[in-house]
Amino acid sequence: MEASSSPPLRPVLGDFASIVCTKAIVVGVEQALGERAAHVALISAGRARGRQLTAHLAGQKDLKLSDTAEILNSAIGASGTRLCIVAKVEEDGTAIRVYLSETLCSAGEVQGSPRILTFTMGAIQGAFEQLTGRALKGRQIESVLRGGAYDVIELNNRI
Repeated sequence: MEASSSPPLRPVLGDFASIVCTKAIVVGVEQALGERAAHVALISAGRARGRQLTAHLAGQKDLKLSDTAEILNSAIGASGTRLCIVAKVEEDGTAIRVYLSETLCSAGEVQGSPRILTFTMGAIQGAFEQLTGRALKGRQIESVLRGGAYDVIELNNRI
């Protein structure tokens, strides 16, 4: 989680930048590396960020996955870095489903866009890897861009 008592990273502009600029970075990386390589790089960067956000929670024995939405929202939701809103987290056997809205990756995209979650999915995956101590593989199973009520990420044990 972000330290609220820390001084801003930039004294005048503060800690937040435009989503338009952030999306331009994503598109630029895709153009420079190609879509597949960019997805790998952005997911990897997100995983590192997700692990960092939840490092202080690792190993908590009484932490229920259903309670993690509130924890994640404090770090990446409206009171955090504003990456997305974590609406709910469900566990179904070994799968973890994370329901998101207002994701960075889907912002500003037109309905029907093929864009998938990359950095956002990586951040969620990294956070849950840190929280569960398991190596996970994430995939997007629903998109607000293609008729879904949420952007949904499913996390399963990496084989």
